[in-house]
Amino acid sequence: MSCASCAISVETILTAQKGVNKANVNFADNSVAVEYDDSIINESLLKKSIQDVGYDLILDVKNNSEESDELHKQSLNRIRKNTIWSGVFAIPIMIIGMFFMNMPYGNFIMWILSTPVILVWGRSFYINAFHQLKLKKANMDSLVALSTGIAYIFSVFNTLYPSYWHHRGLHPHVYFEASVVIIFFILLGKWLEEKAKSNTSTAIKKLMGLQPKFVSLLQHDNTTVLVPINQIKIDDIILIKPGDKIPVDGCVVYGESYVDESSLNGEPIPIYKTLNAKVFTGTINQKGSFNVKAEKIGEQTLLSQIIRMVQDAQGSKAPIQKNVDKIAGIFVPTVMIISLVTFLIWMIFAENNNFTYGLLSAITVLVIACPCALGLATPTAIMVGIGKGAQNGILIKDAEALELSKNINAIILDKTGTITEGKPKVEHLVWNTQLNNIDYLSSVLSSIEKKSEHPLAQSVCDFLIESKQISITNFESISGKGVRATIDNELYFVGSMALMNEMNIQLPNELIIKQNNFKTQASTVIAFSNNQEVIALIAITDKIKETSLTAIKGLQQMGIEVYMLTGDSENTAKVVAEKTGIKYYKFSVLPQEKALFVKELQNEGKIVAMVGDGINDSNALAQANISFAMAHGSDVAMDVAKVTIMSSDLLQLLKAIKLSKLTVSKIHQNLFWAFIYNIIGIPLAAGILFPINGFLLNPMIAGAAMALSSVSVVSNSLLLKFKKI
Repeated sequence: MSCASCAISVETILTAQKGVNKANVNFADNSVAVEYDDSIINESLLKKSIQDVGYDLILDVKNNSEESDELHKQSLNRIRKNTIWSGVFAIPIMIIGMFFMNMPYGNFIMWILSTPVILVWGRSFYINAFHQLKLKKANMDSLVALSTGIAYIFSVFNTLYPSYWHHRGLHPHVYFEASVVIIFFILLGKWLEEKAKSNTSTAIKKLMGLQPKFVSLLQHDNTTVLVPINQIKIDDIILIKPGDKIPVDGCVVYGESYVDESSLNGEPIPIYKTLNAKVFTGTINQKGSFNVKAEKIGEQTLLSQIIRMVQDAQGSKAPIQKNVDKIAGIFVPTVMIISLVTFLIWMIFAENNNFTYGLLSAITVLVIACPCALGLATPTAIMVGIGKGAQNGILIKDAEALELSKNINAIILDKTGTITEGKPKVEHLVWNTQLNNIDYLSSVLSSIEKKSEHPLAQSVCDFLIESKQISITNFESISGKGVRATIDNELYFVGSMALMNEMNIQLPNELIIKQNNFKTQASTVIAFSNNQEVIALIAITDKIKETSLTAIKGLQQMGIEVYMLTGDSENTAKVVAEKTGIKYYKFSVLPQEKALFVKELQNEGKIVAMVGDGINDSNALAQANISFAMAHGSDVAMDVAKVTIMSSDLLQLLKAIKLSKLTVSKIHQNLFWAFIYNIIGIPLAAGILFPINGFLLNPMIAGAAMALSSVSVVSNSLLLKFKKI
């Protein structure tokens, strides 16, 4: 594809095919994502529909980038060769045309030299323009083919029939140098543009480079053999030596070491891995050796999922792109009309050399207009921005999320695992002193919590790890409040004090005093009871992350209102809010109430972001304008969220918002320069200054300016790589 008009044509053609639901073309990396019904249409028919209009389609259903990289390399070499040869022939033509125009047979020499440039190295412009003409469409190639073709044909006529002009008292000018130099400059611009565009996807290439090609597979006799990664199967044991990249997602079954996971989560501090610890593909082992049991391989690994998510996001369109596409769709035909009007105005109003000036100005208008800059402005910035996010452990699901994040003015934080460490520990377990069968009741409590899915239940199980397990006959979860279970024909409850009150279960006086003490310590209090009275109180604390304090302060300094929602008690919520500086908080919030609160803020006109990590946050994440999931949380939260933070650090949230602001700023800069370039360039090319100061833009200069505009837009997007977030 040569410009944004091509991208729109491809999208239109594919969308028009029966069975295609959606086609999304990314002009910046020459790709299209197609959603289609394979019972109606197949890949071969999709490919044929594109080939029929002069393009081609490389099928990459398995994300096999090696083939597309090789084809891109071949394309770059072809453009490079065409650029060099057209430059070699353009130089003597330019010298003759500018300094030796009166030399004998000069016109014929220029004709001979310019013909291979037009018919060989620049033929792609004419072939593509012809395909567009068959479709009754026009693109950048149409502008180049029309301008250089007219200049070449007019020059050939003047070379063969100079007498036609001599009889009319005019000198037969030739413009071989203009047509050839225009092609050279545009090819040069295309070559530089393609080289720059390839740098926009370096983030993906770096991620792919994290996957090792060969691994040390452990044999039954404890020897190792080096095998290709594609031969590894689930449950294979792999030896990881110091400095090795981990090739699979799995768990440590022998040994210990520190592992650098910065490639996934952006955090530079290595993480200590010992028996049963989870490890991930692409992370790097530091000093020790250990054995890993493969649990996920190939496309199932977290790294493969990240690569796929980044590719999808880089190929998506930002909302601002829709308006640009509309402009790009009518841009080329509009330029052609302006070019024709320019010629007619010169013919009607110019006093001398009206035909020559009119023709030159019309050609210059065609050459200087650049739909490429418009087409590249948004997708190149999006690709670099999303790639930079991935390298910093911020996975952005689509371009819309990246664009919208800068507008957030209200952010809701879940408490547990988001503001706090998410590793609650039992600080106190206080029994009713009237009881004498504590060991048995400990086993009852441990057995009930073992079946519970509540995040706090695991901390109780860890605390009572030595208690025996007892058979449970009936187990029932009471949404947002706790659980009930029957053991040895007796009913037991584990849950909040609200549940105890609802069930009219008595709290002994000695436990009331303990409960009040726990409240002042910001502990979450869980009650364990039978059908009559509370048997024990459990005080669980979850430490606030140090980075949460800095992050919350940073969000507030950005002018964002920070809210905290928690299922915990009022006292716990109040203490955490005071320590973190959060003014707005809600306590004892049920999962369904979180989504309602998001809606309340949206009804007030706020752009709301929700940050969470659990299944209970998924409704609120779906309701929010922008949703952030912490990657250590549930897969459901990550699936629903628009942005996934690969670490548990809230400071990454600040980085994500800053990245959004920087990327959108780059898009606006690119669009500004693309529009300004065309708004100023086209009138100059038409000769608007000629009546004032006699200035007329040379078509060769116009060709260079047109080539430079696309390169400058891509280069400006690449500067985003060096911005600190």
